[in-house]
Amino acid sequence: MGKGFYKVPVAVNEPVKTYAPGSAERAAVAKTYTQMYNSTIDVPMYINGKDIATQDTATMSPPHDHKHILGTYHRADKKHIQEAIATALEARKMWSQMPWEQRAAIFLRAAELIAGPYRARINAATMLAQSKTVHQAEIDASCELIDFLRFNVQYMTEMYAEQPASTSDVWNRLEYRPLEGFIYAITPFNFTAIAANLPASAAMMGNVVVWKPSDSQIFSAKIVLDVFKEAGVPPGVIQMVMGDPEMITDTVLDSPDFSGLHFTGSTFIFKELWKKIGLNIHNYKTYPRIVGETGGKDFIVAHKSSNPQQVATAITRGAFEFQGQKCSAASRVYVSKSIWAATEKHLKAQMETFTIGSPGDMSNYITAVIHEGIF
Repeated sequence: MGKGFYKVPVAVNEPVKTYAPGSAERAAVAKTYTQMYNSTIDVPMYINGKDIATQDTATMSPPHDHKHILGTYHRADKKHIQEAIATALEARKMWSQMPWEQRAAIFLRAAELIAGPYRARINAATMLAQSKTVHQAEIDASCELIDFLRFNVQYMTEMYAEQPASTSDVWNRLEYRPLEGFIYAITPFNFTAIAANLPASAAMMGNVVVWKPSDSQIFSAKIVLDVFKEAGVPPGVIQMVMGDPEMITDTVLDSPDFSGLHFTGSTFIFKELWKKIGLNIHNYKTYPRIVGETGGKDFIVAHKSSNPQQVATAITRGAFEFQGQKCSAASRVYVSKSIWAATEKHLKAQMETFTIGSPGDMSNYITAVIHEGIF
């Protein structure tokens, strides 16, 4: 085992590709999109390094072409969730003891895989699964995810470096340990980057994770899982399960070894999860950590000194990109009365240029919402 004070690469933001007409990246993602659209895939669960198929399956379709079948995924019953928990706890014995720099190396490799050979695949999968335009897919599934992985490695080393003061008489040392049990990661449909980051950030710190992606995002979650596997995440460290959310959640939260929740989704669901955890508190071996992000209403405030055309652009991009399906989407605008007339003129002109349709046509600005239930 190596000895040393290791310095990880300084994290920098991944440059966003333009996907301009005629560019190599545009051609690559268009080709991959077509190949994925015209193929069908089978997505089993992933438990202890094995693909787990069941008789209970469901289909995956693009929101913008909901009659077209992209493939099927396999749904768990209770025994599969119990197996995922048990084998994750077994994997924890090794993973929690692995030197931090070896864990860091795995996730830095994942970032490089996405930046390189997986970039077109993860973008095209996000366009198909979530109806994101190529630009929205690029800033989410590629750039933001790459940044999550690289910056999380840097933040991990900064955390470990935070040590209490010592004197010539006393050497104070602080050790950061993984949680005693397993983490439950519940991820949303709207960001492939979040779907990857919630299990990855916990695993990076030496924890093991049972990950339930959104039913509406499984097509692109499969690409995330492929990246984790190729990067070298050991079996049992990140388990991907799909199925009835209530059954999965109840089985997970009934386990005495449940030690943490990593969640992004609706406020109502988060409150329900918190309530269930509270009701089970006497059954747990430790106090579970609860981390949740539930979004809200974003807003724009424009001072009278603002440029009206820039304000209009902020409104159109903030409110209508990805059909407004993100917590950062602009829902309210407060504009100084003195610049409203000019802002409104630019706003109407920009909105008249909107085109709506499939993300496969990269000239479209707006595509489909995720499913009928969103209305």
